[in-house]
Amino acid sequence: FAAGMAGGLAEVAWVTLYRGTGGAAEVARQVTETVIPGGGGASNAGITGLSIHLVLSWLLALAYWRLVQPRLASLPKGTRFVVAAAVLAIIWTVNFQVLLPLLNPAFTLLMPAGVTLASKILFGLAMAGVLEAASPARTASIVSNHRHTR
Repeated sequence: FAAGMAGGLAEVAWVTLYRGTGGAAEVARQVTETVIPGGGGASNAGITGLSIHLVLSWLLALAYWRLVQPRLASLPKGTRFVVAAAVLAIIWTVNFQVLLPLLNPAFTLLMPAGVTLASKILFGLAMAGVLEAASPARTASIVSNHRHTR
């Protein structure tokens, strides 16, 4: 759960920094419009879009944790971060080059491609940071060190 929230909130922070709060609210409304056609004009479209974004963030991190993370255990820490960023860049490519042009072309025009790609890469890095901190080996090390310092 935490990895998805970290990734999703990293994106929200990035978009807010880039577009300001009003612009970020428009992005959230367009998320709603993408998932619920016609829903972008509703009075609660912004909060609905944010909620959809965070649920999708959680699902994405869950899928990554189940499908990709187990295969990375033997890789150096830095490489695991690179893999997470690369996987999210691939997801960005599918989203912004295939799905969104079909589902909601207006969404693809809200920000330059580089800004949206950076958003997904930040998601990957934030997610990887949480997963790295929560890995069984890291947890065991923290517990072991705590026992020895008592």
